[in-house]
Amino acid sequence: MRTIQLGTSTLEVPVVAVGCMRIHSLDKTQAERFVQTALDEGANFFDHADIYGAGECETIFAEAVHMTDAVREKLILQSKCGIRQGQFDFSKEHILNSVDGILQRLHTDYLDILLLHRPDALVEPEEVAEAFDRLESSGKVRHFGVSNQKPMQIELLKKHVKQPLVANQLQLSITNATMISNGINVNMENDAAVDRDGSILDYCRLHDITIQPWSPFQYGFFEGVFLGSDKFPELNAAIDRIAARYNVSATTIAIAWLLRHPAKMQPVIGTMNLERLIDCCRAGDIMLTREEWYEIYRAAGNVLP
Repeated sequence: MRTIQLGTSTLEVPVVAVGCMRIHSLDKTQAERFVQTALDEGANFFDHADIYGAGECETIFAEAVHMTDAVREKLILQSKCGIRQGQFDFSKEHILNSVDGILQRLHTDYLDILLLHRPDALVEPEEVAEAFDRLESSGKVRHFGVSNQKPMQIELLKKHVKQPLVANQLQLSITNATMISNGINVNMENDAAVDRDGSILDYCRLHDITIQPWSPFQYGFFEGVFLGSDKFPELNAAIDRIAARYNVSATTIAIAWLLRHPAKMQPVIGTMNLERLIDCCRAGDIMLTREEWYEIYRAAGNVLP
């Protein structure tokens, strides 16, 4: 699979990240087959979080991949922390304890990347910096990033955190593309011009932070998948036309649409279906034309000014 550089790190990562949020829905044999299929496709980047399945997903993954030192060397593991029941928590104590739990469940001594999951309104950047320093010096975490954060929140962290923030996981799909549309509709009197994220797309590009789109097939906030939905007939027709042109599935084209953006994003896919997993991985071999990208963008209901 095609690779990109993750942020300013030296990591070369697949353009598609395999999300493991639903791996606890699989039995042991299915989980093993899923992980092996991903590896066979060159998708060795696995995204976790300590809250996925209340930690069970990380345990199941480690068992499914038959974690050993030799296996670990072939994997790129990312996990997230900071969400607790009823609150968010970026305190030093919580970050450190969370990482210890993650490492224990994944049967590994280190994470390649740790992300702070959702912004904590009570964040004290000094504590985050202390936690990151300790995790880095102990070898437990090699790279750091954030998730669902806008520019000024990142800048606040960077005031104290000395490690580069290499990734930012953000909700982005063809139907949830406000970070793109507000840059097209600059100074326009329409809803598409509303800047809901502080120009996070441009900010990440300027600072070499890799955007990792999550829920790349969803519309709304987990309201459903747009592929095959009767709510998006024009979009599906456009995707199907282009998919036929490349002799691939609609799933492949939906991911290829994200990969066509010059920001060099790394979509995080969440499917547990082997066929769709393979279809997502094939998107790395396709480069949509400018005309095809805009055709899909317009078909999703986005109007050019």
